[in-house]
Amino acid sequence: MDLGLKGVHVLITGASGGIGLETASLFIDITAHGANVTLHCNSNPVAITALMEMHGRDRVHCVMANLAEEDKVEKIFYWSSVQFGPVQILIVLHGIWPKEDVPLVDMSLSQWSNTLQTNLTSSFLVCREYLRALSNPDTSAALKENASIVLIGSTAGKFGEAGHADYAVSKGAMMSGLVKSLAVELPKIAPRGRVNCIAPGWVNTPLAAEALQNPRMAYKALATTPLKKVATKKDIANQIAWIASNTVSGHVTGEVIMVAGGMEGRLLNTYEEVMSA
Repeated sequence: MDLGLKGVHVLITGASGGIGLETASLFIDITAHGANVTLHCNSNPVAITALMEMHGRDRVHCVMANLAEEDKVEKIFYWSSVQFGPVQILIVLHGIWPKEDVPLVDMSLSQWSNTLQTNLTSSFLVCREYLRALSNPDTSAALKENASIVLIGSTAGKFGEAGHADYAVSKGAMMSGLVKSLAVELPKIAPRGRVNCIAPGWVNTPLAAEALQNPRMAYKALATTPLKKVATKKDIANQIAWIASNTVSGHVTGEVIMVAGGMEGRLLNTYEEVMSA
């Protein structure tokens, strides 16, 4: 199905690996959607450079920046607009998940602050700059008609995650206050502008694959998931493209779409733990 994305300028943050790279490839692919794409990475442009060489610098642009720095975010939007014109679709995909389990009682203020700054404050800065660019009097009515933001949340934002309260809070705030507020505010700038959130569960990335080699971890990950499988990166990328498209999702805004195989919650206790309590 044609999602109406050919030639559209899409900015994807956190595009250098995992879900980000898969999403970038999908939007760029001329046989699928054929968008013009600005790809952001924080420090490692190798994979993005490969996409640029494959598809051409006239369709793929790379920007490197720490998105927690206000001036760097401003420069990303400036240089990307020089390359492809104003951004029509913004995909906010960057973020960190501290690998070590740290209960809240033991968590340092520096870890808490760093995770919220990297995941949440930076997303605020990126979304704010997008809104400011749309507010430019020279922005076309057609672009405003099709403006779309897609935020990337997580099942952790809905169910919480023991040992990762910092991450869960950063995603929970995004999935509730940020997406709902933006869904109301964006149409004041772009009357048909939409904001939605895709919230994945377990996804088959290298980090997840390593964790799921532990049978107990694999069981806990899928114990409350009806489909009993881990999502592929393509599963998530497809949902991002679908909800970003005004052609097929033009009357959907302010929604959080869980892409987690029907996950109903966290498995907190095993049968043996309950029976021995």
